[in-house]
Amino acid sequence: MSETSASLPKTGAESLLLGLKTHGVDYLFANAGTDFPPIIEALVGLPGDLMPEPVTVPHETAGVAMAHGYYLVTGRPQAVMVHVNVGLANAAMGVINAASDNVPVLVMSGRTPITETGHKGSRMTPIQYGQEMFNQASLVADVVKYQYEMRYPEQGEPLVARALAIATSAPQGPVYLSLPREPLSADIAEGVHNPVTTRKGASASHPDPLEVASVAALVAAAKHPLILVQRGDTAGRLSAALQSLASDHAIAVCEPFMVRNTMPTAHPMNMGGNIKAALAVADLVIVLDCDIPWIEAMHRPAADIHLIHVGPDPHFARMPVRGYRTDMAIKSDPAAFVMALAVALPKSKTAPDRFAAISAANAARRAAAIVLAEQGKTDPISTEWLSKCLSDAMDEDALVFGELGIQPDFMDVKGPNRLFLNPHSGGLGWAIPAALGAQLADRNRLVTACIGDGSYIFANPVACHQISAALGLPILTIIKNNGMWNAVRRSVVNAYPDGLAARANTMPLTSLAPAPDYLKVAAASDAYTARVTHGRDLPEALSKAINVIRTEKRQAVLDVRVAISDAY
Repeated sequence: MSETSASLPKTGAESLLLGLKTHGVDYLFANAGTDFPPIIEALVGLPGDLMPEPVTVPHETAGVAMAHGYYLVTGRPQAVMVHVNVGLANAAMGVINAASDNVPVLVMSGRTPITETGHKGSRMTPIQYGQEMFNQASLVADVVKYQYEMRYPEQGEPLVARALAIATSAPQGPVYLSLPREPLSADIAEGVHNPVTTRKGASASHPDPLEVASVAALVAAAKHPLILVQRGDTAGRLSAALQSLASDHAIAVCEPFMVRNTMPTAHPMNMGGNIKAALAVADLVIVLDCDIPWIEAMHRPAADIHLIHVGPDPHFARMPVRGYRTDMAIKSDPAAFVMALAVALPKSKTAPDRFAAISAANAARRAAAIVLAEQGKTDPISTEWLSKCLSDAMDEDALVFGELGIQPDFMDVKGPNRLFLNPHSGGLGWAIPAALGAQLADRNRLVTACIGDGSYIFANPVACHQISAALGLPILTIIKNNGMWNAVRRSVVNAYPDGLAARANTMPLTSLAPAPDYLKVAAASDAYTARVTHGRDLPEALSKAINVIRTEKRQAVLDVRVAISDAY
């Protein structure tokens, strides 16, 4: 940004908005309130090319999730602004999800005016007394990487620069700025403008060559080495490196509790997501940036298996309790580690035989998955058949945001970053607005949100469908409708398999009956809608919905009646 009179900010709000655009923010997802007048005035007064595009989002959790989904497709962090403490409270769940998924988002909220009189922005309404808190940042302070409150108008751009630099430094995550109305409204005094600074996120860490050599020796000596991965980078660097390493050295790869797919489904070394089966044969395990590689009570590896954890924070310091055995902890960008290991590993004489065995086992597993999926072509429909049918309907570049809706092992995706599953934090209602953010990032891709009926309610669907219509974001939403919170029911059955609740005709606190007509909610925003109750009708229903999206540029919603499952 040139230091001309036309581009120098005049107020704190202008400094903030100019700073956002300067530092790469394309969109400001906003849910406005009485703290927004200086922001709105600046949006009208500044040239459009010098500030991010404002996007009105009628619910705060949707705004944060849209920024989340936008990042997953582009690798560029976006900004969200909400209304003081009440807006931040609504946004907090989205911030928790972003923190769990290591997604950089700049979250900002207004702050009730500090002063009662005498300043631009002083209090003017009763709620500006009722909404004040002693520590508003406490609503998100436990999960953000950085938080600060703006004090002076000239701080806008410098605070944005610092916050984004911290957010994009590994391990990445959300950051928070509190914005009182006084500094946003105040004029910047002549001569006190801060120079615009370029601040990039810190460069990726690389592994110690001695540690890489030690791991290479262990892999070379292992009969059944295994790599675990749950997510890759948005550019696909880890996927490319991992595919090459796995193929060249016949190393099996498992994606347990996936949040972003890394391996193409058909890769011969891709074992899918069954961590129990993968650990059963492994004698060496490399854990690549997995916060939850297995469940200790169910899958704990045998004591003689060497366990190596690799990542920008291999101990996941943000987690209060995480007791996985760690024989080696290597601080490194996962892609950098995999590339270094590929160079250090000698060629193995047994690799061709191991490659053939793993490849054959994976082919047999995928063939069995197809057979099992076909058995679910019934009324009601199985999750396996739903997952396969959706996969068959996708083109090579299509994206799916799944929230208790799909099973990756029954799908066939062609590359990395095609499947995004809800973060392990479990803040439900994430998938639809995240899909909207992805569609905003790339309007030419088919983007689907496949979610449970309980998650659909959590998603504030009235707000999400309105966003889709208002912004022209024609996503496909699939409601996996089983009439209950099945995750809660499964948890009770697992804890008390012979208990009274498991034998009850209706388990307390799980039923969603009587269910509303979800399709009427979507139709209120001009969505194409259809209800599917039998598996034989699902492929045609998907085809029709996708055709509407592509030809009419209109959102489509399918209510799919699915069977209750004890597995997922």
